[in-house]
Amino acid sequence: MRRIFANLLLKLIQSFRCIFYRMLSNASTKGQVEKNQPVLMLGQGIIEFEKKVKLGYFPSPFFLNGYMHIEARGAASSVKVGEGTHINNNFVAIAEHVSIVIGKRCLFGTHVEIYDSDFHGLAVADRSVSDPAQAKSVLIGDDVFVGSNVKIMKGVEIGNGSVIANGAVVVGKISANVVVGGNPAKVLRVI
Repeated sequence: MRRIFANLLLKLIQSFRCIFYRMLSNASTKGQVEKNQPVLMLGQGIIEFEKKVKLGYFPSPFFLNGYMHIEARGAASSVKVGEGTHINNNFVAIAEHVSIVIGKRCLFGTHVEIYDSDFHGLAVADRSVSDPAQAKSVLIGDDVFVGSNVKIMKGVEIGNGSVIANGAVVVGKISANVVVGGNPAKVLRVI
């Protein structure tokens, strides 16, 4: 009986959190998505979900004490998530100037971050300026498995069926059907 009550309380708390973050969101979105963790969706661009996309997972770390941040910051920017993709808790995707495209049936661990921009220059005078010419789209193919704590930086292309190991920092093109890991990520083996 105690377990049933705890599960009901958990669902109630999480539903209130999801409603709160939905009220804070201002992005233009397309498609239906199953939200199991609060998702903050912001920006002037478009955020699009194909069928059967799931955001958040229970039981998994950070289910109750985190949220997802998906942002298509600029008017010309976009984030698209393909059919059947499952994204674990505390995911971040920010398309500041161009786009982030995630393929079909991808799996993401906790704390994955994806960015299409550096968000600022390196020179002192440029640190509050984001140059759209420096931004590059991110393209993640179908059936890609991304481990926890992975960072995927601007201009990255990941081929179909590849696996990105926990903690990897991906900065270049990754071919299809390989396992990569490290900082910067390098091919560890072919699948």
